[in-house]
Amino acid sequence: MRCVSMIAALTEFFLWFKALHVVAVFAWMAALFYLPRLFVYHAEAPVGGVLSEQFKVMERRLCAAIMWPAGLVAWVSGVLTAVSGGFMPDMPGWLWLKLIFVLVLTVVHWMLHRFAGEFGADIRRHGQLYYRILNEVPTLALIGVVFAVIFKPVL
Repeated sequence: MRCVSMIAALTEFFLWFKALHVVAVFAWMAALFYLPRLFVYHAEAPVGGVLSEQFKVMERRLCAAIMWPAGLVAWVSGVLTAVSGGFMPDMPGWLWLKLIFVLVLTVVHWMLHRFAGEFGADIRRHGQLYYRILNEVPTLALIGVVFAVIFKPVL
């Protein structure tokens, strides 16, 4: 009974959670779009050079100041939006589809974090073409999220 009253209390904040979610997703996507682009250029910069060292700083700051906080707020506000909007526990099919695309974005997030650490340690496992291709994954996942949310397909 207590859980039901807590969820009922959250419903009045639905639009606040939703607005916060949209803002956090914008910031998170900006980082997911920009970091692979930095890796494209970093992969071409000589190890230990001035340019490489500058990319390390940019990548580290982007991860710490934007990507991680925005990703966490996007997830938390997304769950709060789903709960306060009455989408839980029986989530509609379109929301499951959105969640699949969000999980893809989360995997890309973790990969980018790992690659930033590798670049920081002067480890270069991939060339610029790999990062160019990886740069397209967040775009495709975002398209999937938007279409799932707007068209709400019945699954």
